[in-house]
Amino acid sequence: MALLSVDNLSVSFVTRNGTNKAVDNVSFSVEQRQITAIIGESGSGKSVSCYAMLGLVPSPPGRIDGGTANFQGQDLLALSEAELRAIRGRDITMIFQDPMTCLNPFMKIGDQLIEPLTLHQNLAKGPARARAMALLDEVGIRDPQAAMSAFPHEFSGGMRQRVMIAMALINEPKLLIADEPTTALDVTIQAQILRLIAELQTKRDIGVLFISHDLAVVSDIADQIVVMEKGKVVESGQPKAIFDNPQHPYTQKLLAAIPSGQKAADTVAPDPLIRIEHLRTWFTPTAGAEPVKAVDDVSLEIHRGEVLGLVGESGSGKSTLGRSILRLVPITGGQITFEDTELSSLEGRALKQFRHRMQMIFQDPYASLNPRMTVYDTLAEPLLLHGLVNKAGLDQAIRELMDNVGLARSFLRKYPHEFSGGQRQRIAIGRALATRPEFIVADEPVSALDVTIQAQILDLLADLTKEYGLTMLFISHDLAVIRQIADRIAVMYHGKLVEEGSTAQVFDSPREDYTRSLLAAIPGANAA
Repeated sequence: MALLSVDNLSVSFVTRNGTNKAVDNVSFSVEQRQITAIIGESGSGKSVSCYAMLGLVPSPPGRIDGGTANFQGQDLLALSEAELRAIRGRDITMIFQDPMTCLNPFMKIGDQLIEPLTLHQNLAKGPARARAMALLDEVGIRDPQAAMSAFPHEFSGGMRQRVMIAMALINEPKLLIADEPTTALDVTIQAQILRLIAELQTKRDIGVLFISHDLAVVSDIADQIVVMEKGKVVESGQPKAIFDNPQHPYTQKLLAAIPSGQKAADTVAPDPLIRIEHLRTWFTPTAGAEPVKAVDDVSLEIHRGEVLGLVGESGSGKSTLGRSILRLVPITGGQITFEDTELSSLEGRALKQFRHRMQMIFQDPYASLNPRMTVYDTLAEPLLLHGLVNKAGLDQAIRELMDNVGLARSFLRKYPHEFSGGQRQRIAIGRALATRPEFIVADEPVSALDVTIQAQILDLLADLTKEYGLTMLFISHDLAVIRQIADRIAVMYHGKLVEEGSTAQVFDSPREDYTRSLLAAIPGANAA
């Protein structure tokens, strides 16, 4: 008998514009000691399906139209709020995507772990504290005693996610729901968290419902895979069947979007466009404190017409290096030369005039686009600022930019909030291309996107680099993505450049242990 059996679940959201069926007759099950993965892009209904059965869909505007969710002989959809509250956090627990928004920033980690024990089991503080420390040790927190007294902001993303896992397991639940628990993590940390969930699931005899948009991520841990598209289950089965013989076109599209293969070798000009020599960018958090050496004595060349992939985990200094090259942060020492111009000595008006030759694409387009400016205004601003077109030619220039990045001209008068994540990233790319730059820094431009949208943006960037003759520094923590787009790869670790070479060389014969660990953490060995 299944631990959880969901049958014909339907959920709608009622708005001024009508009724949107978010979940449409969805059925799936979770067995004890097994992992069922629900896969689909944003808006497919995978998270809503799980939230609905736990009473976490706000009503209004949400409503459950029908179906059952049987958990150990009880229909969760028929229970009262008080009855559900007794189950949530005890028998069914959840790991959310972003632990920083789920952990209380004003409470110490220890207090947050002890709270569910006192609430659901009436444990005294002493035994509750002992159990919390034991669980922190089990999920890989090195110093549980110190962690108990720390606040969430004092941990890295991976450590915060481990705390969330400990919190989810503290009451020894029978079912664990993990909602995109690794999306925001570096690939090495992602691999650790996936391995940890799989080990704890077996050790503790629990069922796991794992929600993700990425088939590659679940390829090694799932016992069953359920594929959702537009609120419906379009395919389900064991991983081998899904990967070896996908039946539905949507599943085939998700598999095709997994980054694979290597960029064909292009002819790259031998002369460097960018030359970096002994660059240092240090930050001093408080007066008298030891400086944070974000970029520490880095020397590097980026050749005209090439895409250089810069990889490393969070905190390695790769984003700071990109911003330093563009002079978006003050550098501490060293030289940056663009062609024959020494950027490290440019200031004020001279630097501003030079900026049209180099642009940046940021990771989060929603944060980098002005919410009060239409697409037209966003694209017009750099053109007018640098005097690249007159008002008579402005409309035509903007329409050409829209065409180049694959956006309909009818979108010109819309605002950023009216677009999807992939469309917003296309707008950001259009803005970067507006000045016809020679050099672009693309800082994690696809890490926050669904895999199919990610594939589209990677193809778009590859096409545009050829069409515009661009030189690009492509920053990412994901080597699978880098392999698809880069001519050469540079690896950063703790502010230093530890390895550099052609894409084929780095993948086939990595010299450093750190590079090998990044390669080993690439998800989807079974999906390739």
